[in-house]
Amino acid sequence: MRDLGVGFRYLLRGQRWVATHGKQFGFGLIPGLITLVLYAAALVALALWGTDFITWATPFADDWSSPWLGLFRGFLTAVLFALALLLSVITFTAATLVIGQPFYESLSEKVDRDVSPDGRAPESGLPLWRELLISTRDSLRIVARALVWGVLLFALGFVPFVGQTVVPVIGFFVTGFFLTEELTAVALQRRNIVVRDRLTMLRSRRMLVWGFGTPLAIAFLVPFVAVFLMPGAVAGATLMARDLLGEETREENEEDDSPVSR
Repeated sequence: MRDLGVGFRYLLRGQRWVATHGKQFGFGLIPGLITLVLYAAALVALALWGTDFITWATPFADDWSSPWLGLFRGFLTAVLFALALLLSVITFTAATLVIGQPFYESLSEKVDRDVSPDGRAPESGLPLWRELLISTRDSLRIVARALVWGVLLFALGFVPFVGQTVVPVIGFFVTGFFLTEELTAVALQRRNIVVRDRLTMLRSRRMLVWGFGTPLAIAFLVPFVAVFLMPGAVAGATLMARDLLGEETREENEEDDSPVSR
């Protein structure tokens, strides 16, 4: 349980880091704003034409009497929109990271240099086009896994009581895990750690991951909040990646050298 609190502190530390580095914060907002516009347009379209889609997809219910027809299709429309919101939260980070790869790569490197005892940041040694290709490929793999979970949770949403209570909670934890994977990938990819090894690493510290990612998943339900938290989330994920790999930070060294520690 202690790791839950540690993960949350990394999220706060990341936000604090960008707050004290205003230029990096502004720089990191650009990809999120672009993604927000695209996702908002998609959700507005779903809100406008979601009912028509459900009507088209359920022709077998055309002859149902009132009020069952309206209740049934209204429920399916609400579930469809809820699923779209869940998937938008899951994929928002992936899409933003792909769009903003150069932005967040630079931000993550600066965090590494700022907290590293020797002031250096790991480098992949790969050209930018290669990093973009790997990032896109890995993001698609993670999104595919997230979609499987999304479909499963969507189906479980029809189970009475459980679908309205337990399933949403599980959904936030699942979303938090995948958000954390996407965000830590920025720092871990520079260390040439492949997606399979990243997933294994994160599964070994699930409490830490949930402490970081689950509050972020809840916050990301508010679109504008997601945009403003993204730069700090990348910074915090970089700090957490160093923890996962056992890398020292300048703060840890200062604590070791303090009179209290001696």
